This record gives sequence, C-alpha cells and structure tokens, in this order.
Amino acid sequence: MRFGFFDQLPCAPGYSEPQRYKDILAQIELGDAVGFDTVWLGEIHFIREFSILADPLMVLAAAAQRTSRIRLGTAVTLLPLHSPIKIAEEAAIADILSDGRLEFGVGRGIARHYPSYGIPPEESRARFDEALDFILAAWTNDSFSFDGKYFQARELTLVPRPVQTPHPPVRIAANSPDTFPLAARHRLPIFASPLINPPDKLKAGLVVYRQGLPAGTVDDTALAFPVHVASSRAQARAECEPGLLRFLRVATEAALPSVQGDAKSFEAFRQVRARMERVTYADMDREMGVFGDPKYCIARVRELQAEYGFDEFICYFNQGGLMDPALVKQSMTLFAGSHAAFPIGAGRCATRSNVRLWPGPSTWRGSSHARSRPLRRGDDSGG
Repeated sequence: MRFGFFDQLPCAPGYSEPQRYKDILAQIELGDAVGFDTVWLGEIHFIREFSILADPLMVLAAAAQRTSRIRLGTAVTLLPLHSPIKIAEEAAIADILSDGRLEFGVGRGIARHYPSYGIPPEESRARFDEALDFILAAWTNDSFSFDGKYFQARELTLVPRPVQTPHPPVRIAANSPDTFPLAARHRLPIFASPLINPPDKLKAGLVVYRQGLPAGTVDDTALAFPVHVASSRAQARAECEPGLLRFLRVATEAALPSVQGDAKSFEAFRQVRARMERVTYADMDREMGVFGDPKYCIARVRELQAEYGFDEFICYFNQGGLMDPALVKQSMTLFAGSHAAFPIGAGRCATRSNVRLWPGPSTWRGSSHARSRPLRRGDDSGG
C-alpha cells in the first residue's frame, strides 16, 4: 500500500492567501521528510473559501525545489478548461524540475467553473477526451498533427519534454458514473473519494472499473479519506470537527452547477450537494473518517483497505482549512509514525513508469520517430 496526502488549499477567514501557500509548501516538505509517497493538489477556481489553488502544477514546481523524494501529483488538472499545448508544456516543466517525480492526475472539475471559462458544461467530456489524447501525443512523438473538434495542431513539436518516458503516469479522477468504465477501457489508474461519491456508489463504481479492465490488467486505485490523528478520539474530534463541518457547508455550495449541463455527468454533483446538506460528523466518522489516536487510526486504515481494496491511501488533512498549521503538521507526523507497521513509503515504486498510454486516436498522426513505445500495465512493477 502507498500513502499520500491531498490538499485543495481553502482560505478561511483570518488566513491570508500568501500564508496558505507557505503552509502547503511547508507541509509538502514535511511529507517528504516523514515518508509519504505522494502529495496530491487539486485545481479549483473562483471559490476562495473552498480553494485558492488555481494552478497546482505551479505549486508542485515550487515544491520540487524543496523536496527530493516525494512524488508530486495533480488531483486534478482540469483538462477541458485549458489549452492542451499549455498543459503539456507546464507538466513537462514540472517533471523536469522534480527530476521525474510528476504524477499527472486529470479530470473535469465542477460544473460552475465552465461558464466563467466560456465553455458549455455539456462539452466537458468530449473536451477532456480530446485534450488527453492531444497531450499524450505531444509527449510521445517528435512531431504530430491533431484534428479534433476542439483542438488542432499541424506538425507540432513540443518542447520541453518530460523526464519520464514515455510520459508521467496518468491517473483519472472518477467522480461521475461514466468515468469508471472509461478508465477501465483505457487501463488507466483512478482516484476517487467517498467525500464526493457516497460509499455505496463508490463501491459500485469500483466494481464497474475492476470488471471492465482488460484481462491481465491489475487495477490501481487511490482513494482519499478525511484524516486527523491526535492523542485520543475525543481530542481528534475537538480539533477537526469545526473544519470538517465547514468543508461540508462550503462544498455543498460549490457542488451545485450554476447552469444545466450534461444531465448524466453532472447529476452526480447535484446528488453530492443533497448528501452533504444532511451529513453530520458522526456520519463521516462512521462511514469514512480516520479520526483518533495512532492505534485507532492504524486499525481504521486496515478496515477501509479491506472494505475498498485501494492501492494508495490518501489522507485529506485539515479539510476546511481552519487548523493551525502546527496542528496539521503534528497530525501528519503522527500518521506517518503510526504507519511504520505497514510501513509508510514501502509501496512506492522507484519509477512508476508503467502507466499505460491512452490508445492513439484517429484524431492524431505521429511522426515516424515516436519517442518510445508506451509501457503497458504489467510491463514493469508498480502502478
């Protein structure tokens, strides 16, 4: 099992934006020192109290200069909102600056982002598919042409190129029902969270994903859970409940689409909002929380691993952004120390380079000098 931690950097009243960026960089440094395998940063726009992390690749590039071991992941880069050329370039730079430690997580985000970017929400799936095809073609060919509905290129040569070959590992956020089978068809690893998908729907989605994988493919799932480690269960609740309930309140407002979009894809977000409006701390603790002393948290992670069968446990510390940074660091350190029995960091592969390349679509044509053949799941060890 691998261990990571996630943040989307909410900026609660009383905190400044510069301070919050200093906080997350310090936490990534600590994560590197105490043995976490990966840090995952989200991309969210226009909702200060929910997140000020508009460009996780930029933050990861900064974190790369302060760390030497921990892998640096986006959770996720919102492909439909951006030029795939720009994302391919920026991600390549982050991979270079980190000496090949980038994990490229991709997704579509919440519906309310789309109007401000001038993009109809119903285009999100098609734009996502095209953008990912485009980026992978750019990374794996000396030059290529692309003829899509939304993105085009003719004899394009991308520079710079990522350090990892054929490209940084790609992982898809599975937050809507149609994403689980899509990820399975393309043999791509996923991440998800019961904070977004109710536990019963998440488990059903994981079954769809695992059953849909081609024969011989080993699934790779990374799941995020709310975590706070303290001296006791009561102390953990006292320290984390205010922030957790604030997160639920703010997430409730953020989850509702501001306009009607693709009914199938964005109905999931409306259901998230309805669920979050009625959830309590006790519900979170019972269904998905890891809140307590180190011994309790060890047992709880084992329970969740048996329940969901994940390959990477992702800690979501300080969910609402209310905790003092020192308390967040203390929780991280206690978690890392308590999981020496697993041990933390033991699941990490040296290169993580065996991600499967999305099959080359009809929309792009590579040169005869492709950089390397795509490594397929099972060609090497790890996920």
